[in-house]
Amino acid sequence: MVVLGCLQSIPSLIPTKESPSSSSSSPSSWSRSLGTRREAIVFGTCFVSSFLSFTPAFPSAIAQQEQDQFQQDEERVVHLFQDTSPSVVFIKDLEIVKSPTSSSNESMLNENENTKVEGTGSGFIWDKFGHIVTNYHVVAKLATDTSGLQRCKVYLVDAKGNSFSREAKIIGYDPAYDLAVLKVDIEGNELKPVVLGTSRDIRVGQSCFAIGNPYGYENTLTTGVVSGLGREIPSPNGKAIRGAIQTDAAINSGNSGGPLINSYGHVIGVNTATFTRKGTGVSSGVNFAIPIDTVVRTVPYLIVYGTPYSNRY
Repeated sequence: MVVLGCLQSIPSLIPTKESPSSSSSSPSSWSRSLGTRREAIVFGTCFVSSFLSFTPAFPSAIAQQEQDQFQQDEERVVHLFQDTSPSVVFIKDLEIVKSPTSSSNESMLNENENTKVEGTGSGFIWDKFGHIVTNYHVVAKLATDTSGLQRCKVYLVDAKGNSFSREAKIIGYDPAYDLAVLKVDIEGNELKPVVLGTSRDIRVGQSCFAIGNPYGYENTLTTGVVSGLGREIPSPNGKAIRGAIQTDAAINSGNSGGPLINSYGHVIGVNTATFTRKGTGVSSGVNFAIPIDTVVRTVPYLIVYGTPYSNRY
């Protein structure tokens, strides 16, 4: 529009014969008009050239900006995982099937002909004293064992990045909320607890991330969004767990007990269940986590007082 306006104004610069007096001064007027016309033509040409040469830069600039934004988002997720994963543990349920020649607990926990892996799950470091939070159904066999043959082995990383494993003792559990607390000996190691968030102000559509050990694959990250709030899911004792968080971040067997975190790396829930298509074992993509506010109300009681009598099997 600007270029066309300049070009349309050029003819008005050419003088017209109106009277003798105007013709007497026509040479100088003609020169001035001609000079003005040349300046306008030069200006218009330069403007058009500049506009045409500048226009192609827009797509490349936008593409570069989008690429930079993508890289920033990618780096943010990478940093999120690197910062949070040391606080996530891998849990193995073991059953002693043969009495070992040695009576030490460590030899009893070696995964050899003396033991059998009953199941795997996830958990996260609650505090620097070695308390670990997980789902009750992950350690249900240990919690209800009367034979003395069940064991629980936890693989974790200390604050310096050193990997180690310990036998864990169960100190409290609450099937009504599908929660349990384990304790490991941390002598010689400093742990990095998770950062607790709140589930009070979670919104549908916000990003969330699940870290755990699905099917035994340690340190697995899945991403998604909060798909729904205030859901009800069944607990191991048949009661309803209210206020559960629904997410499309993949949660599979072995993810149970691991943390669901927000974009700041704060734990907003405990991954606990997924709906599967009946008879297929295939995840439907509808997954659930126990809200962290429920966990914060329950875990300190379990650490101090152990299992509530009303929730024992």
